[in-house]
Amino acid sequence: MSKGYYRELITLLTQHGCIFVRAGKGSHEIWFSPVSNKKLLIPRNCPSSHTANSILKDAGLPKAF
Repeated sequence: MSKGYYRELITLLTQHGCIFVRAGKGSHEIWFSPVSNKKLLIPRNCPSSHTANSILKDAGLPKAF
C-alpha cells in the first residue's frame, strides 16, 4: 500500500497561508494560494509524491516530498 500525502500536504499549505475554498467533485478539494494567487485542486487520496510536489509547485512553494 502506498503512502498517502494528503495530511502532510494540507499541513504545508496551511502553514504558508493557503486556505480551503470549497469541496470539489468526487474526492477533491479546492484551495487558494496567496503566494501564487492561484486556486489549487487537491485530491484527498494523494498517493503520489510527484502529484504532491506538483501541487506545491502550483502553490508557489518548494518541493517537500
